[in-house]
Amino acid sequence: MKLWQKDKDPHSEVTRFTVGQDREMDLHLARFDVLGSLAHVEMLESVGLLSNEERQKLSSELKLIYRQIIAGDFKIEEGVEDIHSQVELLLTKKLGDIGKKIHSGRSRNDQVLVDIKLFLRDELHRLTVEIKNLFELLIAKSEEHKEKLLPGYTHLQLAMPSSFGLWFGAYAESFVDDVITLEAAYRIVNKNPLGSAAGYGSSFPLLSSCGI
Repeated sequence: MKLWQKDKDPHSEVTRFTVGQDREMDLHLARFDVLGSLAHVEMLESVGLLSNEERQKLSSELKLIYRQIIAGDFKIEEGVEDIHSQVELLLTKKLGDIGKKIHSGRSRNDQVLVDIKLFLRDELHRLTVEIKNLFELLIAKSEEHKEKLLPGYTHLQLAMPSSFGLWFGAYAESFVDDVITLEAAYRIVNKNPLGSAAGYGSSFPLLSSCGI
């Protein structure tokens, strides 16, 4: 199932080289692809490009696919090009032509970018939570060992007296700067490109504010 299939099949070695491990990598994006599609069908219904019944059917099937992904029961079948094609294949098998409507008003580039942004947003959030836990542990250790003296050094020579508490606290404070950097990265990826239609817009009355 190739999205841009021509009248002749490319050489199998060319296909293997260009596709590589795309399907394996796409599995990391699978649940985010479904989340992006769920948001997109909500928007399509809100502007009249899907009926309420069509939106309900698509949402129901997408949520089923999402549960399969979480349970580890989802795979990209042999011969299917990517995660987007696999989701569309499953939808069309169950819903017929309704399944094809999930791509109305968005290009493949839109969809890939949404998946990557959602993946990065999730990873940044996960990393920030882990940093917070480590920060709190270091602060607790700083308080616990604040009375235990430790010699400070300047250019390998003994300098001001310090403490293990201050040493722990210094590492904790360094994570504050890291979180500020991560916050900036989060703001960059936390933008919804759905509907940009490969950079040139769309003639459909799309909304860019559907929540993801």
